[in-house]
Amino acid sequence: MKIDDQKVSLKEKIGYSLGDCSVNFVFQIMLVFQLGFYTDVFGIKATAAGAILLLARVIDAFVDPVVGIMSDRTNTKWGKYRPWVLWTALPFGLFFFLAFTTPDLTERYKVIYAGITYTLLMAIYSLNNTPYSALHGVMSSDIDERTNIGSVRFVLAMVASLIVQGFTLPLVDKLGQGDDQKGWSMAIGIFSIIAIVFFVITFLTTKERITPPPTQKTSIKQDFKDLSKNGPWFSMFIVTLFIFTTLSLWGGGMYYFFSYYMQPQAIFSFLEQFNLVQQTNSQPSLIHKVMDAFGLLALPDQSNAFSVGFSFFNMIGQFFTIIGVLTLSAPLAKRFGKRNTFIVCLFMTSVFTGLFFFIPEDKVGWAFTLNILKSIFYAPTIPLLWAMMGDVADYSEWKYKRRATGFVFSGIVFALKAGLGFGGALCGWIVSVYGYIPNTVQSTDAIFGIRLTASIVPAATFMVSVISLVFYVITKDFNIKMQGDLSNRRAKQQESEFIEVENVALN
Repeated sequence: MKIDDQKVSLKEKIGYSLGDCSVNFVFQIMLVFQLGFYTDVFGIKATAAGAILLLARVIDAFVDPVVGIMSDRTNTKWGKYRPWVLWTALPFGLFFFLAFTTPDLTERYKVIYAGITYTLLMAIYSLNNTPYSALHGVMSSDIDERTNIGSVRFVLAMVASLIVQGFTLPLVDKLGQGDDQKGWSMAIGIFSIIAIVFFVITFLTTKERITPPPTQKTSIKQDFKDLSKNGPWFSMFIVTLFIFTTLSLWGGGMYYFFSYYMQPQAIFSFLEQFNLVQQTNSQPSLIHKVMDAFGLLALPDQSNAFSVGFSFFNMIGQFFTIIGVLTLSAPLAKRFGKRNTFIVCLFMTSVFTGLFFFIPEDKVGWAFTLNILKSIFYAPTIPLLWAMMGDVADYSEWKYKRRATGFVFSGIVFALKAGLGFGGALCGWIVSVYGYIPNTVQSTDAIFGIRLTASIVPAATFMVSVISLVFYVITKDFNIKMQGDLSNRRAKQQESEFIEVENVALN
């Protein structure tokens, strides 16, 4: 393969991206519904749920680096990282299903069951997602191509997010027929099967084009040493940790925000404006019949106003996120650089997140408007995060002449999952401190705590990521120079290998 032959076909980009669809079935459920599921459906206290989320993070601190080390040292005819996507597909789907199945146990044993299944799910998430994420970094060394892969990846990921956030609660209602525990188990079972199929497609359609330098010697100690001196990696670790802490915190907070703070009558009236209410006085249209089949229409008695309203809220946000990823991410990054685009967009995302605190309980339209603005500004940052991690792996090779893509990405996957755990635990602790009690009318203090988790607190944690990005040194000009140096170095290595093979053949 020529050194400049780094173009990736659309088919391969889509095949790779389907893997992130699978990951997002789990990720989005954890992001938006995990805490609410544990407290309102599974039947355990918010503090216990928070402890479970944090316990898994302690184990992840050991699992994630090991996965990175193993995947970097995997050598098969399929490459280093692709095989892991295939090997973990079936257990990924199985543990996903078990984690959202409610056994008939006392609360104490439910806590134990939840702790075991959630920890196993997070372990298989590492075994799958660390190599999968690293695969992005070795599919191409071309800066623009890498960004384009990220854009396609996250467009499909956002489609999966739209489906999960928009259809999960209505599916639970439809499949459960009043039994939420049964509905959750069946809905997650469907997502699990689809996830397994998508992972297999990812394995079959992708190709690894970048390999470590031929002279590189395997050394775990050196991997840790290189990483400890990699300033851009530390910046991105903090960015990832606090972004996903924020997303998990805000997702859980908004679940409670819509369920307990926004007035059901106001939600129902808002849905009526968009004709998202079940028709009783006229023959429904075909589209209404389809939407009703999926539970996407509010009932006249307003009993499902929360699930339909919250689903519609999430779907609108994801729709504008997809538009933003498609139209803004690549051109903004190309014009201003990834770092500068990330800083400005994340700062504005923080501002609009904080404004949710000031929404009155009956102003559902205000919440939707802020969600649209927040989604548009957040969208460009989504593919940039993983594209920048590929740049960090390149920086390590450029600086220390050694490449450990899986190890670099394992730390970031740990930061991602730690953020999910910290955010969920923080949300649970805050609402508990303010007196939250599941499935009942909340006190004034509890409502105040819920409003904080949906606005001021996540806005503050977003700002920590903005500050960390200021210290990220791989600017647009720096990256162009680094990629040029690496291309020249790889070309010389290939030329040297070719001459060596010729000499051996002649002798």
